[in-house]
Amino acid sequence: MRRFHAAVVVALTILVVAVGGASAEVPEVKIAMQNGSNYLPLMVMRSQKLVEKQLAAKGFGSTTVSWVRLSGPSAIIDSFLAGALHFAGQGIPSTILLWDRTRGSIGAKAVSAMCAPNIWLMTRNPELKSLRDLTDKDRIAVPSVKTSSQALFLWSAAEKEFGAGQWGKLDHLTVSMAHPDAMASVLSAKGEITVHAATSPYADLEKKAGLHAITDLYAVEGGTVSGLNFVSNEQFRNANPVTFRAVKAAFDEAIDWINADKRRAARFYLDESKDKISIEDITAILLAPDYIFDQTPRGIGDALGTMYKAGIIKTEAQSWKDVYFPEVHDLPGN
Repeated sequence: MRRFHAAVVVALTILVVAVGGASAEVPEVKIAMQNGSNYLPLMVMRSQKLVEKQLAAKGFGSTTVSWVRLSGPSAIIDSFLAGALHFAGQGIPSTILLWDRTRGSIGAKAVSAMCAPNIWLMTRNPELKSLRDLTDKDRIAVPSVKTSSQALFLWSAAEKEFGAGQWGKLDHLTVSMAHPDAMASVLSAKGEITVHAATSPYADLEKKAGLHAITDLYAVEGGTVSGLNFVSNEQFRNANPVTFRAVKAAFDEAIDWINADKRRAARFYLDESKDKISIEDITAILLAPDYIFDQTPRGIGDALGTMYKAGIIKTEAQSWKDVYFPEVHDLPGN
């Protein structure tokens, strides 16, 4: 009888701890995304309710999953700092900036890399054939000045074109603008924007419209570079370990779903985005060998070094792993 009572006490204790742990986790998960095919994994997660599926499998079926679409990394950084977000798709520079700013507070870090896309400097001006052809009359559209992957690309391109220490030579020409607006402007003869630092599918649409690329990210860097991360923070991860694992599992599932059938993913993207691009074109974009959806961080060490050297961040990182959670430390990142 004593053994029976002891077993009952143990079982009740486990139940109380389990219930208490469940109730301690957030009742709502808030995730942000932006526009474009680079955010395809998050689109899959949202549409197929993969986070809800993973949460339910872990006994958290009542947790609400909320999605918000924000235009530009600055808005995402502000939302994280205000505690209004738990996860977001975010460019490499804004991830690094957020990591640097929150080291003594929420501890923002990347859950994983998300996409390695190329970036093209697209222009309608046939006279612009290199960075040296740009004048003070030109305006370069980037999603966010100093906090976007496009901004980091320009710094690297400028330093390699104009010499050491010249990373900021083109900064006075940059304008913060969402991709759809930037594309509309660069395609218009009367538009303010003469150069659009564009990713797919915007660059592809601009090429079809007759624009040409001055240069591109992979040519400047000599290889594939991560452009986007999936980001959260240590405070949330520590307080909500089950929810964090569920969201990470949903993210991994979305990456696998995309890579299993790129043609299917292309049809899905068109249905979700309503972009004015043909199924043939978006399929070709997703099948391009230099357009990668995976979790491996690429070129992060160089980005950290550039941003520290430029004084954008105050912390000198020792490794790319400083900016990522342990879940991806075993990957062959750099």
